[in-house]
Amino acid sequence: MSARLTRRNLLRALAFAVGCLPPVLAGGLLRLPRLSAQAPAPRAAGAVLRLPLVSSRNAPSSSRVVHIHAPAATDWDFTTGWYWQHVSQSVLDQMVPAGLMRLTATPSVAEAWRVLIPAYRPGQKIAIKVNLNNARSNDPSLIDALIEPVNSLMTTLVAGGVREEDLWVYDAVRPMPASFFDRRRHKRARFFATSGADAVATFNHGDASLRVVFSHQSMVRERWLADLLFQASYLVNVPIIKRHGTHPVTLGFKNHFGSLSDLGGPSGDNPHDYINPASDHYRADYSPLVDINANHNIAAKTVLTVADGLFGAPWVGVKPVRWRTFGDAAPNSLFFSRDRVAMDCVLCDLLRAEWGLVDAAYDYLRVAQARGLGVCERGDPWGSGYQQIEYLKQAL
Repeated sequence: MSARLTRRNLLRALAFAVGCLPPVLAGGLLRLPRLSAQAPAPRAAGAVLRLPLVSSRNAPSSSRVVHIHAPAATDWDFTTGWYWQHVSQSVLDQMVPAGLMRLTATPSVAEAWRVLIPAYRPGQKIAIKVNLNNARSNDPSLIDALIEPVNSLMTTLVAGGVREEDLWVYDAVRPMPASFFDRRRHKRARFFATSGADAVATFNHGDASLRVVFSHQSMVRERWLADLLFQASYLVNVPIIKRHGTHPVTLGFKNHFGSLSDLGGPSGDNPHDYINPASDHYRADYSPLVDINANHNIAAKTVLTVADGLFGAPWVGVKPVRWRTFGDAAPNSLFFSRDRVAMDCVLCDLLRAEWGLVDAAYDYLRVAQARGLGVCERGDPWGSGYQQIEYLKQAL
């Protein structure tokens, strides 16, 4: 006689089907094992965090990650001038449409956006989150957001029927450098930052849904998302491919630290304590990045992630460097996905192949999968690929 199909057995089967490794269900709680970079992780149970037992809502077909590679996208020699002066807007204008159409399996950018935002109506706002973390340093050599991918992205949106004035570009906690703002193509779009843009991003607690509720009992300090995330109907995330000094990586999920009102606080109530594997507060089964990204204003509104891999860096506050895995050149790549977890998994794998990563780099992705935010899988983007993630590469 076959075993009875209980709720626990069903959840176990679903978690195994889409997981990095099978979670261990014990006493109704989810234990998230640590992965090894070299071999399957043991099923050692760490501290237990009460999380909703929700399987990933993404079918494999929606966990597609498209990688567009165009060697002519940049021409910097890694010595002369500034890296951001050596990006070809015309090549980006080919890469972005190619990525959108491949992701959505459509023949035009207009149809691609009809797939991504089928309910869009004029007047609804589309927010685009960029990463300007290094803009505060006033050092134009450090890797930071590039305007060219954003220009191309907005051009496709306008071609798809979106009003230019409905586009908002923002980093809510950083200044916007002139090298970004002054070279924008769409002047009727609005740009938000702490300074240097059209407007200052505000945290006026415009709606109760903007309050981020942290599931760790020690995280009690009130923190809010920027008001524009409530006002926007759709969200596009544009992270950069980088490793980090505190968290092992800074990709799509961590990009929304730039949407949060307060990243400080005393020890034990500071988000940085819980993303740093060297901290005594760190736990493999908890990440404030997941709590932030699970907020309705991010989770329900994100229709696309476009990861900027034109350049890349082994550290957050450094200049772009050559990549061995891309022929001792810049990566010259853009990545497109509707699955935020799958996207960060692929980017982690690429960073691991280039520089190596500690095992903890993937912890937040397993936690995110357990919250139903996407599909987590470690694979080999340069070889055998993936089983659950549909990874598609295209050269231009």
